[in-house]
Amino acid sequence: MKNLVIPIFLFALISLCTTDATAQVGGNFPFLEGETLEDAIVSLPEDTKGKYTLVGLAYSKRSEDELNSWLVPVYDKFLRSSEEAGLFASFTYDVNVYFVPMFTGVKKVAAGRAKKKAIENIDSRLHQYILFYKGDIKSYKDQLDLGRKDRPYFFVLDENGKVVYATEGGYSDKKMEEITDILDEAEE
Repeated sequence: MKNLVIPIFLFALISLCTTDATAQVGGNFPFLEGETLEDAIVSLPEDTKGKYTLVGLAYSKRSEDELNSWLVPVYDKFLRSSEEAGLFASFTYDVNVYFVPMFTGVKKVAAGRAKKKAIENIDSRLHQYILFYKGDIKSYKDQLDLGRKDRPYFFVLDENGKVVYATEGGYSDKKMEEITDILDEAEE
């Protein structure tokens, strides 16, 4: 009996220590509705069906800071117009992108002020990609395995809204490479 307890304990400990958010891969992304900085209402994944989508979620100030580390690299890789891309225009992707700061519980009251501040401080070319969510967090935490509120979570959804990739934390070249590999494969 003792021999069985140790491997189970080690398995549980290893599971808790993994940093990649992979429990939700293969499932459908739950319904999430928010408002862009341009005041457009967007419903995920309904409004993005037919196209691959990258979604970044953050539900605390600290995770929002790490979420912001993705803004410029994602813009440069996926959102630049072909005129801006210049020499690299043939390497552009046709993908939806949404960065979602989530205001839940008592923080919902601060959403309006945060949105105003974001409009002033974030490049206007990104406004359509910032989606403010106000509401409950529990169902998202459960369905998407959002265990650590100090980390942002990123998901790649296929054209039907199914999660095909998940990760957490700040930007890294390795994570971007994994995302682009998925998108390249989808375009083949």
